[in-house]
Amino acid sequence: MQPDLTDRKIMDLLQTDSQLTIKEIASRINLSVTPVHERIRKLEKEGIIDKYVCLLNRRKLGKALVVYCNVTLDKQRKESFEDFNQAIVKMSEVLECSVVSGNFDYMLKVIVEDAEAYNQFYQHKLSALKSVLHISSYFVISEIKYTTGISVV
Repeated sequence: MQPDLTDRKIMDLLQTDSQLTIKEIASRINLSVTPVHERIRKLEKEGIIDKYVCLLNRRKLGKALVVYCNVTLDKQRKESFEDFNQAIVKMSEVLECSVVSGNFDYMLKVIVEDAEAYNQFYQHKLSALKSVLHISSYFVISEIKYTTGISVV
């Protein structure tokens, strides 16, 4: 399925506020309710709309520190990657984990309360993984842009 301009407008509105009603979306794009509902269902069925989420304010929840970690594994073997992957998905501090090309194997986005909480995470969880050879940590000073929206219009 290749989304048309109307589908893209719907996706853009839903990314901005997923709690918009079908009636509100229809009104904003000058279409009736039924075709909007059908288009949304089709986008969901095709997997273009993956899921609906609630974004929380991490600072109000006491999670003020964002750290990006570059991780290098000791061996470039399938088993090492699988072991690391299984361990990382269980760590609630890790919001994102990507295998990357370049001088290291993974890039992690970690969110914790403060430097002491990061130190505990680093020492007792991340560096405790047997396949980890090297970790570089980068503390975020200020976020210039933060969005979850993908440009579709």
